[in-house]
Amino acid sequence: MEQLASLSTRKKSAARLTQRSKIIKTIISAIQEKKGMNIISLDLKKINEAVADFFIICEADNQPQIRAIGENIEARVKEDCDENPFHHEGYQTLQWVLIDYVNVVVHVMLGENRKFYKLEEMWSDAAAVEHKE
Repeated sequence: MEQLASLSTRKKSAARLTQRSKIIKTIISAIQEKKGMNIISLDLKKINEAVADFFIICEADNQPQIRAIGENIEARVKEDCDENPFHHEGYQTLQWVLIDYVNVVVHVMLGENRKFYKLEEMWSDAAAVEHKE
């Protein structure tokens, strides 16, 4: 849960994103390149309590794949969008990597952690879009 606690210490920027925003497309593509599975984006803009406009959630089979997905997201977003994450964490244990781009927060998780924490259920008021691998 420390990944979620860290989100409360920063502010969203004024820019509003959509599913078609370049950073969203770049993140989804970076996940797909490393074979991330069950990719879902949650549009949180209509939820007042939300800490970001979007969550992007995916899962990986193992810890090396979590690292590969997270590092690929950061490299591609830097290369294609010229943005560095505001914050990232979880690379030490590789159970759940969180990458915070302020308006977009990416969660790369092992399948069993995703089932346990149920982020999609926690944010069930958000519009969800599944992205095929």
